[in-house]
Amino acid sequence: MPSGHGIELQKRIPRTERSAMSEGLVRDYEIGVEIGRGRFGVVRRCMSAVTGEEFALKSIEKRLLSDDVDRECAEREVKIHYLAAAGNPHAVQIHAAYEDDKWVHLVLELLDGPDLCDRIAARQGTPFAEPEAAAVVAALAEAVAACHRKGVVHRDVKPDNVLFDARGLLKLADFGSAECFVGADGGRVPMRGIVGTPWYVAPEVVTGRDYGEKVDVWSVGVVMYMMLAGGLPPFYGETAVEIFDAVARANLRFPPRVFRSVSPAAKDLMRRILCKDVSRRFSAEQVLS
Repeated sequence: MPSGHGIELQKRIPRTERSAMSEGLVRDYEIGVEIGRGRFGVVRRCMSAVTGEEFALKSIEKRLLSDDVDRECAEREVKIHYLAAAGNPHAVQIHAAYEDDKWVHLVLELLDGPDLCDRIAARQGTPFAEPEAAAVVAALAEAVAACHRKGVVHRDVKPDNVLFDARGLLKLADFGSAECFVGADGGRVPMRGIVGTPWYVAPEVVTGRDYGEKVDVWSVGVVMYMMLAGGLPPFYGETAVEIFDAVARANLRFPPRVFRSVSPAAKDLMRRILCKDVSRRFSAEQVLS
């Protein structure tokens, strides 16, 4: 990669922001244009100063972490992302991490294509064909199952966090809400607290009960339903409170005008995934089988 390209990359962020970045990060990578922004920070392109390879740089601004849950998630993210991504081809890979007084920086695999949310929106209400939806759900279930084998629960599985590489391989992204559900002694550690995005959270989360890794499976079921329903969610509300009420009731329906071409087998699988009774809800491994 010509050195002039690297200089151009560096000029695209303000000098004040660049000077605030970790010295090691600025030494190892040339920082480029912004490609995304979230509640707690920004995602930029970056390029290895040694190899010229491009990556995504996720920078989390510590002052925006307003409560204990947010701060705990940010502190864990690097460790959990490394754990979840190791040997998992369906997870966005993490290549390096840096921290300074104001920021946490993660150097991640760069995926330029549209995410699953974009793919659903682009269809303008047209459902996915069942074989196409099945392929996505199978890959997503494998991504989740691989995390669960490592003792990691993602807690924010949604179309926005389902990315694809240049070959079309699905990649689960954003481990900012992830948690370990297996303790140092090998025992299960129950979780509490509302973490995730309203449309996709499981009933046990919104009702304040202890929960485990099957919250991810519920979210996979919501994604599957939306793909087969042209973007319509299974549990609807105009506000977060209304959505949480609908999720807590978990009254799953398949309107005939939307689902008339969906097979009984697919509907049965969604019933087993979007099951309010956690003991009867499928695990990620059972979804795969």
